[in-house]
Amino acid sequence: MSEPYVRDLREVDGTQVAVVGGKAASLGRLARIEGVSVPGGFCVTTDAFRRIMAEAPAIDDQLDRLSRADPHDREAIRTLSARIRRTVEGIAVPDDLAAAITRALAGFGAEAAYAVRSSATAEDLPTASFAGQQDTYLNVVGPAAVLRHVSRCWASLFTERAVIYRRRNGIDHRTVRMAVVVQRMVLPQASGILFTADPVTGNRKVATVDAGFGLGEALVSGLVNPDVFTVRDGEVTARAIAAKQRAVHALPAGGTQVVAVDARRQEEPALTDAQVVRLVQLGRRIEAAFGRPQDIEWCLVDDGFRIVQSRPITTLFPVPEAGDQENRVYVSVGHQQMMTDPMKPLGLSMWQLTAMAPMQAAGGWLFVDATRRLASPASRAALLDLMGRGDPLVRNALETVLDRDDFVPLLPDAAPGGPPAGGAPAPVETDPAVVAGLVERSRRSVAALERDIRTKTGPALFDFLLEAFEEHRRVLGDPLSMQVIMAGMEATWWLNDTLQEWLGEKNAADTLTLSAPGNITSEMGLALLDVADAVRPWPEVVAFLQGVRDGGVRDEDFLDELAKPAGGTGARDAVEAYLDLYGMRCVGEIDITRPRWRERPTTLVPVILDNVRLFEPGAAERRFEQGRQKAEAKEQEVLSRLRALPDGDRKADEAKRMIDRVRTFIGYREYPKYGIVSRYAVYKRALMAEAGRLVEAGVLPEREDAFFLTFQELHDTVRSQQADHRLVRQRKDAFRSYHALTPPRVLTSDGEAVTGAYRRDDVPAGALTGLPVSAGTVEGRARVILDMAEADLEAGDILVTTFTDPSWSPLFVGIAGLVTEVGGLMTHGAVIAREYGLPAVVGVGQATRLIRDGQRIRVHGTDGYVEVLS
Repeated sequence: MSEPYVRDLREVDGTQVAVVGGKAASLGRLARIEGVSVPGGFCVTTDAFRRIMAEAPAIDDQLDRLSRADPHDREAIRTLSARIRRTVEGIAVPDDLAAAITRALAGFGAEAAYAVRSSATAEDLPTASFAGQQDTYLNVVGPAAVLRHVSRCWASLFTERAVIYRRRNGIDHRTVRMAVVVQRMVLPQASGILFTADPVTGNRKVATVDAGFGLGEALVSGLVNPDVFTVRDGEVTARAIAAKQRAVHALPAGGTQVVAVDARRQEEPALTDAQVVRLVQLGRRIEAAFGRPQDIEWCLVDDGFRIVQSRPITTLFPVPEAGDQENRVYVSVGHQQMMTDPMKPLGLSMWQLTAMAPMQAAGGWLFVDATRRLASPASRAALLDLMGRGDPLVRNALETVLDRDDFVPLLPDAAPGGPPAGGAPAPVETDPAVVAGLVERSRRSVAALERDIRTKTGPALFDFLLEAFEEHRRVLGDPLSMQVIMAGMEATWWLNDTLQEWLGEKNAADTLTLSAPGNITSEMGLALLDVADAVRPWPEVVAFLQGVRDGGVRDEDFLDELAKPAGGTGARDAVEAYLDLYGMRCVGEIDITRPRWRERPTTLVPVILDNVRLFEPGAAERRFEQGRQKAEAKEQEVLSRLRALPDGDRKADEAKRMIDRVRTFIGYREYPKYGIVSRYAVYKRALMAEAGRLVEAGVLPEREDAFFLTFQELHDTVRSQQADHRLVRQRKDAFRSYHALTPPRVLTSDGEAVTGAYRRDDVPAGALTGLPVSAGTVEGRARVILDMAEADLEAGDILVTTFTDPSWSPLFVGIAGLVTEVGGLMTHGAVIAREYGLPAVVGVGQATRLIRDGQRIRVHGTDGYVEVLS
C-alpha cells in the first residue's frame, strides 16, 4: 500500500510516530512481535491532517487564542476548542484523499465493519500516555461512514480534555498532528485491559486483568464493573468476579448497543484462570518488546487473544537500577531532606557525589538502599528505631515490607570482634566552645574553597571539584560534628520521654528549646524582620517592593532599582547584607540547579512586605528574647515540679543536665546543611560560568541545558566541546513527566511504592492524622501555599504546604501554626517550629488537597492531628 496519505499497519514501526502517531506506531510494533495477533488495517497519516488544516486558514487565529487562554478558565477553553472542532469537521475531505482512503478500505473489504481510532503524535509516549484524550469509533460500516469518522478523529485533537492534558504536560497545540487508524472490527466474547504491573502499588511482578463480556466500551465507559484478576509468578493469586448486568455489542448495520446479559451468566467469570494466565504471558512478551510495563487492551475471539492497543503505564514510579535480581528496599532521601520535588540530572549527580552514603537515582529522586541494614538483626532494630523517631510513616512502611518474611530474610550478625580500637568515643562535653569550633572550621573550609576555585576553568575545574567533594564529605562526616548533632537529638528524646514518664507532660522539650542559641536557620527567619525594619519607614520603598511583587522588575535589576527611591540605599544595603549571609539558600536547595536567592532576590519580596505589614520595629530581638524567657520559665517550672517528687533532687539534677545539653547543642543541628549549601553556591557559580563558555562556543544553546547533564557528562562536554542535544531533549521531557509522580517514602526493587500508615486510635473522627513535632493548639485560617514567592499572609494564619526546607523559615515568623505533608521530628521545619513556638503537625498525607485555602482549621501540635472546622 503505497498511497501518499495511507500506510498499511504492517508497514509501520515505532520510528514513524511523526507520520502515523503514537497509537499506530505502537500497533505496528505489536504486529511484529511473534505470537501477538493484531487486527489488520491501515493508517491515514499526519500528512492528510496537515492537508485538512491547510484548507481552513481561520484555524491559525483560533489556535492563537487557544494558546493564550488561561489554563484555569475551563469555560474559555471549552468554547474555543468546540469552535475549532466544528471548523475541522466542516472541512470537505479532498477528492484525492477520499479516494486513497476508499482504495485502502477495498483491500480489507469495503463494506466490512471497522474501528476508526485517533492516533496523535503526542500519544502513547513513554512520558505521557494521553489515554482517552482523543476519540475512537467502533463498528463503522461503509466508506462514507469511515470518511465521516476520520474527520471526527481529526477534530478530536481539540476536545476540551485533550487541550487541557496538553497544557498540563507542556505540549504546544501546534506541534501535535493527528493520524487515524482504521482497523477491521473484531467481535469478541470478552474484552478488557491488562496491566503488566500493578497500577496501584507499582509492583512490577504483579499483573492485573480487568475483563467483561462483549466490547471493551462497557468497561471504559464505566457501564459495568469488571472482573478483576491478579496474577503473580504464573498463578492467579486473587480474583473478584463482578455481576456484569450489561454488555456492549455491535449492530449489523453499524454502531453499537447496550444489551442485558442473561441473568444466569452475569456472575460467571469473563475469562477462565487458564485464559488469564495465558493473557499475562502474552503481556509479558509485549512488555519485554517495549522495554517497560504496559497497559494493554485485548479482545478474546474464539479462545484467541487479539491485541488492539498497548501503551506505557506512565503513572508508575521508576525503580533504581541495581544490576541484579536480588530483593532490595530503598528509603527516600527527599523525605529526609524535606525536598520531595524531582531533581534535574546535575542536581542528582552532585548530591550523590557529595553525600555521606551511596545513593541510587530513580527518575528525578534519590534513594538509599537499606537492604543490608535491614537484613541484620542488630542494625535492623537500630534503623527502625531511628526512622520511627524521625518519621513514623517510614518505619511503618519498612515494617510492612519486613512483615513479608521472605522479602528481606534476616542474616546472622557477624561474630563479635570485640570493641573498636580505643573503645567508644567519650561523650562530648556540654560546652558551647565545641559548637563554636565546629562552625569556625566549616567557615574556614568554605573560605578556602572560594579562594582556590577562582583560577580554575575547563577540565581543570572538574578535577578540582572532585577533590573539593572529598573535603566536603570530610567536613560533613567530622566525627565530632556527628556527636554534637546526636547529643542534641538524644537530649531532646530524653526530655520528651522522661518528663512524660515523671510529670505526665507531652513534648516538654518543645518549650525548653525555644530561642536556642546558634540556630542558623531560625536566625535567618528573624534576620528578615530586620530587613523589614529598614524598609518600613520609607513609603516609596514599600511602593517599589509592591510593584516588584506584581512582576514589575527583573531579578538582575532589582538591587540597583531598589536604591533609587528615598530610603532605598539603606533598604538595598539591608537586603545585600541578608544575601551575603543567606543568599545561597532557596526552596529545594539540595538540587544545585534550583535558583538561589542571590540569583532571584525578588523571591524574598512577598515575605519582606508581609513582615513590614505584620510587625513593629525591633520584632526580631523581641521575639528571640520572649522565646528565651519562656524557655527559662519552663525550665524553672519543670525543675520545681521534679524536686517535689520522690527522689526529686536526683531527677531535677538529671533534667537540668539534659536541658543544658539540649540548649547547647540543638541549634547546631541546622549548621551542617548551611555549610553544604554555602559550598553548593560556590560550585554552582563555577559550573554556570563554564556553561556560559559552552554557550559562547556554540556547544550548548543555553546555560540551563547543563542542568540536564550529570556532573560527569558536563565534564565530558567541556573536554570534548561536543554535547548530546538529543539526550538533553529526552531528559527535559522526562523531567516534565516526573511532576505527575509522587515519591514514596519506601520503594522495593519490585517497584512497589509503600507509603506507610499511622497506627493510632486516639484521633477524632474526620481529623487528619500526622506527627506532632511542636506542642500547642492553634486555630486559624489555612493558607495553602506551594510556592514561597506567592505567600500573602495575615496575622494568625496557619501555613499548609508539602514540605518546608530551611528556606521556608522566613515565613515562620509571620504564621501561627504549621501543617506539612512531609516531615519528621528532627527535620528542619519541625526544629524551627519548636524554636519559634509554633504548634506544628507534619507528615499529614495529602494535606494540600484535603485542606482548602481559606478554610478554618485547628492544629493540635501536642497530639498530632488537624481538624477542619469550616
